[in-house]
Amino acid sequence: ISPGPCTPNESGVSLEVIRQFAGIIPIMGVCLGHQAIGQVFGATVTNALQVRHGKLSGVKHYGDRLFTNIPQQFVVTRYHSLVIDPASIPDCLQVIAWTDDGETPEIMAVKHKDLPVWGVQYHPESLLTEYGHQVLLNFLLLAKVVSPDADINCVSEFNGQSVTLNNAM
Repeated sequence: ISPGPCTPNESGVSLEVIRQFAGIIPIMGVCLGHQAIGQVFGATVTNALQVRHGKLSGVKHYGDRLFTNIPQQFVVTRYHSLVIDPASIPDCLQVIAWTDDGETPEIMAVKHKDLPVWGVQYHPESLLTEYGHQVLLNFLLLAKVVSPDADINCVSEFNGQSVTLNNAM
């Protein structure tokens, strides 16, 4: 589920797609998509402490498989003015990454505890985000695990490696 602009309520079909397909196909939300995942499952989306457009932040993760082969602390690029309110996280969601740059921590990633659904507040596709391609590759690998018959044909190159995902895996 792609990034913004606007709020989850103004995100077109995003909320309905998450409602209809969570548990049927793996879902990953980026920025507004992350916020939409939070809202669909019962969290509140609120104003961030600071607007972040093109700003770098340190992030710390807690070892979820979405962050396989990524150091526990890394730098990401943020473009948002809204966040998931930490006080509103429902039991079905788990926070798997927070900001780690000396400010009041903000949620940078969540996952559903029972469904193949992940969201990241930051932009893994941004050139300034460290390990962004690895996060996206990890999602594709996780998607392949939960949907082994999925026809995922892509090639990802990073760190001098090329990985192809398809039905032969």
